[in-house]
Amino acid sequence: MPDINHFSDSEESFHSFDDNEPSPPGSPPRPSPTQTSNQTGTQLPPTESKRSRRRTTSSTKLPIAAKPKIERFPPSEEAALLSESNTLKISANTLFATASYQNAIQTYDKALASCPNYLVYELAVLRSNIAACHLKLEEWQDCVDSATKGLEGLERLEPLPKAIKKPKSGTAAKSQQQTLSLEDNDQPVIEEVTDDLEARIAQLQTTGHTLPQVRNLQIKLLTRRAKAQVQLATWASLQAADEDYAILLHPTMQASLSPTDKRHVLDSARALTPLLKAAQEREIGEMMGKLKGLGNSLLGNFGLSTDNFQFVKDEKTGGYSMNFDQNAGKK
Repeated sequence: MPDINHFSDSEESFHSFDDNEPSPPGSPPRPSPTQTSNQTGTQLPPTESKRSRRRTTSSTKLPIAAKPKIERFPPSEEAALLSESNTLKISANTLFATASYQNAIQTYDKALASCPNYLVYELAVLRSNIAACHLKLEEWQDCVDSATKGLEGLERLEPLPKAIKKPKSGTAAKSQQQTLSLEDNDQPVIEEVTDDLEARIAQLQTTGHTLPQVRNLQIKLLTRRAKAQVQLATWASLQAADEDYAILLHPTMQASLSPTDKRHVLDSARALTPLLKAAQEREIGEMMGKLKGLGNSLLGNFGLSTDNFQFVKDEKTGGYSMNFDQNAGKK
């Protein structure tokens, strides 16, 4: 079974894209200082003219909110920075291949510093590679941090779908599990074409990258982050890993997964169930132990302890009732 975390980012190429967009259609022209006057026809002073312009702008509703303009380097300077970043990335890939992971991370960091901060796809590729290095070094939290930064950057190109909440038990859970397994139907789920999807595809075309490329990079980042979260083995980190696997099993993400990778993700998600339960019981037990110690330190002033208070669960309602036994804990 191929490893979906296989390091294959060295073939990624750099492209630039333009985020500058024309002004929204239908926007009213802004008045100039010489066009603004009072009722007598006298030209307003410059300060009054600016105030008038501000009032006119604030009282006008634009049909579409204009995106903030991203400052870009001149084409020649951008090309030079990308060339430098790409050269450093190739060197880092070579270091990774020779298991020199720490040196690879340092070289990837230099590539990040050279890459313009508006080229989010190229930055995400570098962060994905850094996350792979941290996995090899068993630096779990660093892997999570790097993968998260990469995913956050890609949100500008294509947002991740929301994780589908799994039913706790019953027929609904069994039905959903059968749906997610895709054992009887490995056909990819095709997303419905909408105006929003067409707009996102058009934006991606200006970057030199496609939606499948972005999805594949998101899959790498999610998989590496989930793997590190599992190794952290806390209740919170295991829940985060479970959510990442749920996102990977979302219909819009499954279209970019091979049948083998789908089963790998599904198996990993299933393996989390006992780990989550064990971590929950362990951490709740630790918390209750600390609370019991605190309670005993306070109740000891009155010759009592937490053993004097017994909580009995009502199986019908699921609630608890408290009983006080003055002789509990005494020989």
